[in-house]
Amino acid sequence: MILAIVGPTGVGKTKLSIALAHQYNGEIINADAMQIYKGLDIGTAKITEEEKEGISHHLLSIKDIQENYSVYDYQKDARKKIEEIKSRGKTPIFVGGTGLYLKAALYDYQFTEEKIKKNYEELTNEELIAKIEAYHKDLQYDKKNRKRLLRILEKLENKEEFTNHKNDLLYKDTIFIGLTTDREILYKKINERFLKMVDPLLKEIKPFYDAKIYSKPLRTGIGYKEFYPYFEGEKTLQEVIEECQKNSRKYAKRQYTWFKNQMDIQWFSVDYQNFKNTIEEIEKYIEKNNVC
Repeated sequence: MILAIVGPTGVGKTKLSIALAHQYNGEIINADAMQIYKGLDIGTAKITEEEKEGISHHLLSIKDIQENYSVYDYQKDARKKIEEIKSRGKTPIFVGGTGLYLKAALYDYQFTEEKIKKNYEELTNEELIAKIEAYHKDLQYDKKNRKRLLRILEKLENKEEFTNHKNDLLYKDTIFIGLTTDREILYKKINERFLKMVDPLLKEIKPFYDAKIYSKPLRTGIGYKEFYPYFEGEKTLQEVIEECQKNSRKYAKRQYTWFKNQMDIQWFSVDYQNFKNTIEEIEKYIEKNNVC
């Protein structure tokens, strides 16, 4: 059996993962793209050693902030971890909100090693779209998804074929668990959680800024990219806080949309007053659906 715990940022995935790891003799595989990097702990809400409760965690803090790491790399690493964990007679438990990482690891997704990319970071979305449209390909894509725009243009530049990824689940014993809650409750939790992060997050980011590090995770990660204008004196701290909260809420909304359209997930509404009720409900579902 493989468990995959998904859901938006701030919903309670980490807490559930530890409970299920204890219950099913599990080891946890990180499925959050930002938590791959060393030093990005506060803004990513990375689990602490104390919170791990002795449970083994994998693919956390494995790359330096200036190293490249792609979904292709994650696919190889995650599948290797699945085999290693199963060989020890334990249960692999994926936890995270990066949907493409989970899809790459668990489904029949075919990737090739990424080629050298041209730098289009200075272009606006409208300029990226114009370049894509100039190829006169009949492509369907989200014109608001900048990462997708960059990837499409890269493939066009490299003359790569556009093929549909198969939606076949490679690991048939996977059980997908989704955590959800009322949207207003989630947004309130996101806002409050970020306020608690501000002081330690400033201390975490400032050394990167002082060292003039502008690597991709710092330029794209929510809770990181917003602070550089503050250090430059271009924005107030309050403006940055509000922007981070807003971007986190929007990201949560996109996560919901992605997971609901891409995977067969059983969703559970979180009981924040008594989280044990949520855990017990999920364990009953797992026992009922575990075909191993």
